[in-house]
Amino acid sequence: MRATVSGRVQGVCFRAYAHDKARELGVRGYVRNLWSGDVEIVAEGDNAAVDALIAWAWEGPPWAHVTSVDIEPLSPGEEFRGFEVRH
Repeated sequence: MRATVSGRVQGVCFRAYAHDKARELGVRGYVRNLWSGDVEIVAEGDNAAVDALIAWAWEGPPWAHVTSVDIEPLSPGEEFRGFEVRH
């Protein structure tokens, strides 16, 4: 799935925290900043783990203020070995 996280989500270590949470949950994929000011999370793995990552995205790190998390299912494509921060 792809989640687009909006609000005050850049400049607050969102990607680093998302990386740590995804690895803790065993989720594969990536997180990156978008030019729009949003953060994109692409994640695959156990449904419960991906759901837990999305639930976390609504909170984010302590300095974030999340206003929305838009979720889009993805067709199989890129295969991920782990979870990474992309620039």
